[in-house]
Amino acid sequence: MKHSEHHRTHRIGWLRAAVLGANDGIVSTASLIVGVAAADSGRSGVLVAGVAGLVAGAMSMAAGEYVSVSSQADTERADLEREREELATDPEHEHAELAAIYVGRGLDAALAAQVASQLMAKDALGAHARDELGISETLSARPVQAALASACTFAVGAFMPLLLVLLVPASALVWSVAASSLFFLALLGSLAARAGGSPVVPAAARVTFWGALAMALTAGVGAWFGAVV
Repeated sequence: MKHSEHHRTHRIGWLRAAVLGANDGIVSTASLIVGVAAADSGRSGVLVAGVAGLVAGAMSMAAGEYVSVSSQADTERADLEREREELATDPEHEHAELAAIYVGRGLDAALAAQVASQLMAKDALGAHARDELGISETLSARPVQAALASACTFAVGAFMPLLLVLLVPASALVWSVAASSLFFLALLGSLAARAGGSPVVPAAARVTFWGALAMALTAGVGAWFGAVV
């Protein structure tokens, strides 16, 4: 009987960047809109602040993801180059090192040495990258993919509360943006959990709580400045 398994670790890179981008887009833009609206600014001022937040946030997310993931990729390349040199200069030590890893995972010494020999005969660098360094094709750093995913999903997330500025009366803007953004955050958390195969309720509750806290604090600051300025 054929047994098929569906794993989701290949989604970790883009899923993390996408969820982070969309979450930041909703939270930061909604908080900015709520804060400016709570300060009794006009609709045009709220709209300008929201659009500026969308553009600046998307570019910031893209730059931040690219720089951080590029640093990870640089470290991976440096480790692989070091491992390549060690394999060329001291293959016996590298074989023993790989065999010791398999012994630590439960194989006896003879079998571990045999496994290490066979894997190194096929792809020595790949075997050491995977089992010694923890680097694999699935989980390797992809800076451009992470940057694009973060920027695009930030813009999509930010557009949701921004659209309400055009559709909702100014008097109801604070509560409508806050309520709809919390709904979007809960939906985002649920979708991300389903895509990653993790429990839905904790993920939705987590993003909703932090979004509510951010908007509440920003609304308080906006209301205070609106009262004293």
